[in-house]
Amino acid sequence: MHVQRATDVANARWRKSARSGDTGGSCVEVAEPSDALAVRDSKDPDGPALLFGRKAWSSFVANLRHGLPG
Repeated sequence: MHVQRATDVANARWRKSARSGDTGGSCVEVAEPSDALAVRDSKDPDGPALLFGRKAWSSFVANLRHGLPG
């Protein structure tokens, strides 16, 4: 996992779940720059983004779906 400033992925197309609504709650946004997946806090778009390789991200999501630690 690499930590980079969100400006390093500024041209990426960020999206968040439609379920997050517009209330300004705790939401994350994801983008798919090149061969990675980036995650950032929607309330801090200029803050850091976490970059995951696709295999690592798939494993992380699969674990969450099965109630296991990420």
